[in-house]
Amino acid sequence: MGVYTLTVFEQNGEKLLDETFEATNDSEAKKAGEARLQDLNFIDKTHRCTSPTGKLLLFHR
Repeated sequence: MGVYTLTVFEQNGEKLLDETFEATNDSEAKKAGEARLQDLNFIDKTHRCTSPTGKLLLFHR
């Protein structure tokens, strides 16, 4: 299991969400991140999801 980070921003740079979650691999983390964004209605906000090694899995500007 790895620890992944999901972050969401407003256009002015204000951080709306900064949370970590565990996933067994990058594919699972990407799906979990997208589901969390949908649940919080943040899918159209600027967001990113990074892996434990710093790999960018999700990004939307």
